[in-house]
Amino acid sequence: MRALGLEAVRKVYGRGGGAVTALDGVTVGLEKGSFTAVMGPSGSGKSTFLHCAAGLDKPTSGRVLLGDTDLGGLNENALTALRRDRIGFIFQAYNLVPSLDVVRNITLPLRLAGREADPGWLREVATRVGITDRLGHRPAELSGGQQQRVAIARALVTRPEVLLADEPTGALDTRTGKQVLELLRGLVDTTGQTVLMVTHDPVAASYAHSVLFLADGRLAGSLVSPTPEKVADRMTHLGEW
Repeated sequence: MRALGLEAVRKVYGRGGGAVTALDGVTVGLEKGSFTAVMGPSGSGKSTFLHCAAGLDKPTSGRVLLGDTDLGGLNENALTALRRDRIGFIFQAYNLVPSLDVVRNITLPLRLAGREADPGWLREVATRVGITDRLGHRPAELSGGQQQRVAIARALVTRPEVLLADEPTGALDTRTGKQVLELLRGLVDTTGQTVLMVTHDPVAASYAHSVLFLADGRLAGSLVSPTPEKVADRMTHLGEW
């Protein structure tokens, strides 16, 4: 069953001679319980792909569907509610609130929606990401890896249909990044979570089930059961695919 789909998505910024085509007819379907990485050189359209998938940017043409919901048919209030309730976001910069402790950072999306946190689910999420001993700490008292775990827990607390991760290990050292990637892959394999991750790192991409390659706003191939070596080789020869 498809969790997220892009159908002939085209995104153009600007008009006339200054127009830039960031995405050019991209069609992709992500199955529920899949872990997909998106790679491509600078300017390939990775960020625009993620923003359109998240409903943060509207395609110039084509459709984006979260499950059976066509994002193009929603007004801004409905899109805001959808992003809050059905999509989880993980960013490179963590985006934690410094004045709030871990529990309050995790439950922030629920409070913004006027909802109470389910204590049992909150404990389960904290356990899954390995931060049960840090719940009373503030971000400044945590390592980078711990802060990213809090950010992942915050993304999970609303029970999202899809997790969207934008360079989630970009600010982490190699060892800590490996732990975060193992955590993401574990969430997919053990709970059926769907993850879409944009990355520039072949090692990070190798944790995914498959990799989509973008070049000049178009799909430039895919790779199933990736290894760092295969991903790096494909990136080197993108123009030949």
